[in-house]
Parts: sequence; structure tokens; C-alpha cells
Amino acid sequence: MSATGERFERAVAIMERLRAPGGCPWDQEQTFDSIKPYTLEETYEVLEAIDNRDWDELPGELGDLLLQVLFYSEMAKEQGSFSIDDVLDRLSRKLVDRHPHVFGDTKADTSAEVKRNWEALKVEERKKRLKWAETAGAADGSPAEKTAPSILAGISSSMPALLEAHKLSSRAAQVGFDWPDMDGLFAKLGEEAEELRQLLREFPAPGPHPEGRGVAGSGRQTVPEDLRRRLEEEIGDLFFVLVNIARYLALDPESALRKTNRKFRRRFHWMEQRLHENGNTPESVSMQELESLWQQAKQQEKQS
Repeated sequence: MSATGERFERAVAIMERLRAPGGCPWDQEQTFDSIKPYTLEETYEVLEAIDNRDWDELPGELGDLLLQVLFYSEMAKEQGSFSIDDVLDRLSRKLVDRHPHVFGDTKADTSAEVKRNWEALKVEERKKRLKWAETAGAADGSPAEKTAPSILAGISSSMPALLEAHKLSSRAAQVGFDWPDMDGLFAKLGEEAEELRQLLREFPAPGPHPEGRGVAGSGRQTVPEDLRRRLEEEIGDLFFVLVNIARYLALDPESALRKTNRKFRRRFHWMEQRLHENGNTPESVSMQELESLWQQAKQQEKQS
């Protein structure tokens, strides 16, 4: 056995020991549902380390993410569903099956050709899963599903909304449901923005405004529930178009927004530090002074 294999088996054995009698009480109490939040948290920590190019931290974060796989697999083995061996076998089969240009006779000389082959293979896999489900249903006496498989099948609604929107529009584009070019996308963006602007005419006087300083919620306006629902829908439509603009540019909207969030955090922290040096806080100065500091924060980033 290779050194890598030995290390992997040791990690599996440690997980088994933690869940076994006499192991860790906390680990023994966990369930599939209780571990889910940690899986999401560890995934984001991996992404954070990559974005920061923190190569010293990334191995640890990847190890934490791998722990989630080992945890789920051990719990599944205990209930007789599957084991880590099944996870690895399925992964190996998928890698081989989806790379016929490496392990078979299919030709793909560019990444674009690889992606086209990949998407076609995934469509076939979805068809096979549907056929298997129909066969299983017929075997146990339940009525077989007669509807055609949805091109959107398999896209989880529990993933972050920006990522879900990206996957939904990408999948729909596979069957030609897409904007013809970027001009069409920008026209749609303008259309959605105008629909929101028109809807805002129904907003109670004196119109939308940010909550004022002071007690949280003290400046909140009362908006009819139906109007709030329609406003939320229009904002969602705007986000969806922006996600598609990112898709057209081969950019990850989730990553783009995370980077903007970090940029905002970095600049705001710089403002706070300058204010504290003069004995002030953001609450104690005018909006004009805050805006001036913000522009200074942007300028000092360009110079660094």
C-alpha cells in the first residue's frame, strides 16, 4: 500500500474509533442533519483560504472538509447504507466515465470540447437515473413516472442562491434557452431595473430611504405586504440577470460577491482606524466625512 493509502486508512480508522463505544461522546451524538452546518462552514473556509492564497492554511481546511466525508460515510456504514469504499468506487467510476478522452476513444483536444462532452455525459446520466427510478417503481408496484426528465433535475435548491441561479441558467442554456449576446443581457438588466423603478412609485411617502442612525429599526417604514412581495420579486429578477452576465463572462458570481464583501470590509476597517486615531467613531461624524474617508481608502489601495 502507498504512503497516501496508509494515511487515508488511518484517517478512516480514527473516525471509526471516535464513533465506536468508548470513543468521543460528541462525535457519537452527531447525525447527518447535525453535521450539515459544519459541512457548509468548512466549505466556505476552504474557499476563503483559496481566495487569500493562504497555502499554509489550505491543507488544514481541506482536511476539515475531508473529515465531513469521512463522518457521513461512517454514519452511513453504521446504519447499513454505504461505506467510504462505496464513495470512493463511485467517484472513480465517475471520473473514468466522464473522461472518455483520457480513458476511452473519444477525442477532445480543447477544454471547450471536454466541457461539451462532459455536459452530454451528464445528460445521459440523468436519463439513466430516471429510467432506473421508473424500473424500481414498476418493480415495487408503484406507478412509473411518464413525464420526460427535467433538464434542471439534480440542481439542489439548498445551495447558495447565486450558485443555484448560475447552475439553473447554465443548464437551461444547454437546450438553447439563453440570451443571444451580452447586448441582450444588458437590455434585460435595463428592463428589470425599469420595472423596479415603476413599482417604487407605489411606495408609501416619502419614499424609500435607509434606516437612520440610532436604535435599530427605529426608522423602518411600513410597507404593504403585497408591495413588499413584489419588490422582493423584482430585486430577485435583477440578481438573476446579473448572475447571467457573470456566467456569460465565465465568472463565478458567488466568488465575485465574496471578493467585493472583503473589499468593503477592508476599506471600512481603514476608515474606522483613521477615525479612532482622531478620537472619533463612524457614528460621531457626518456622512460627508465618511464619504471623504471612503474615497481616501480607495485611493490608498490603488497606491499600495
